[in-house]
Amino acid sequence: MYKLVSLLLRLTLRVRLPLLAALLGLAVIPLAPAATLEQLDLDAYRGKVVLLDFWASWCGPCKESFPWMQRMEQRFGDRGLVVIAVNVDHDRALAEQFLRTQQPRFAIHFDPRGLAAERYGVNAMPSSFYIDRGGKIRYTHLGFVAAEREDAERQLSALVAEK
Repeated sequence: MYKLVSLLLRLTLRVRLPLLAALLGLAVIPLAPAATLEQLDLDAYRGKVVLLDFWASWCGPCKESFPWMQRMEQRFGDRGLVVIAVNVDHDRALAEQFLRTQQPRFAIHFDPRGLAAERYGVNAMPSSFYIDRGGKIRYTHLGFVAAEREDAERQLSALVAEK
């Protein structure tokens, strides 16, 4: 019970503090954690724009986001965009089944213990973080909504245009 209350408190603070800063008109641009998984070192991507996406096999919107992320990497990859998708399923077989149907060509990493997801304060599926060439999180998207695709594409276009 203590662990559950502690987790809920941490998630609440992570969501409310950025919201409070936004309401006060303060800019909050957190640094992206440098290494969230043993095999994923985001420092290796400095100089690139990274679309870091957390997903799960049971997530309906994740099924819609994968083809879109593939298109974004094809569209902006030559200008420095890298897509990295991190799966949070406890059962890797479920993730593998999802990947067989989606057949992504971008990088996939696994986080079954949720360490990276916790570090980024993930509380929705999918959760995407757009990280600039200097390693700062510039945009965060919770869920995947078709009506917001154009805004997301504009954000990615602006990030890859920055030098």
